[in-house]
Amino acid sequence: MDDKHMQIGEVAAQTELSLRTIRHYEETGLVIPSARSPGGFRLYTETDVARLMVIRRMKPLGFTLEQMRDLLGATDRLDNDDTLDPGEREALLERIRTYERAAAEQVEKLRVQLSRAEDFAATLRSRLDQATPAVRS
Repeated sequence: MDDKHMQIGEVAAQTELSLRTIRHYEETGLVIPSARSPGGFRLYTETDVARLMVIRRMKPLGFTLEQMRDLLGATDRLDNDDTLDPGEREALLERIRTYERAAAEQVEKLRVQLSRAEDFAATLRSRLDQATPAVRS
């Protein structure tokens, strides 16, 4: 990925996360800025942004910070550790598969909720249409 550094404001705009949220993820150790400017400003790379996007996608699915940390740790090891033996590699892949299955289950639950919400809104619209007299021209 690109080595260009971005300040936290640019990252916030790109990820649609608040500055406070990004700082919180730093405090919890989920995303550490790749560098600091001479003035002490946090500097992020595209890799850091990609990491934040993983977190952003996991949060609404109900994953905990610890689960986020676990998944990111597994993907980091797969991406950066060339010394993994086949057993370690398979164990990491299985951890990722577990998160993929959990995400798919949450997506299905959200689809059901959305369908029910759409049905409810349609019921209300129908009720309003029945109660509102037609305008005659």
